[in-house]
Amino acid sequence: MSGWRTHEGQHSDRQPIKRSKDEKLRLLQRLKEEQAAFKPWAAASVKAALAKRIADLEFELAAAR
Repeated sequence: MSGWRTHEGQHSDRQPIKRSKDEKLRLLQRLKEEQAAFKPWAAASVKAALAKRIADLEFELAAAR
């Protein structure tokens, strides 16, 4: 055993998750709902990270058209 978490033939944690357009649309909707549900005292860094993820997804979806 090499001591690594992944084994031969197993996907690495370092690989991006490939999502279909429908999955990206569902994820975008869920993230927007989470953003709307934030309380006013939520950390600014969390809000910024979520806003960046939403913007990235919207960019990917716009580029795919």
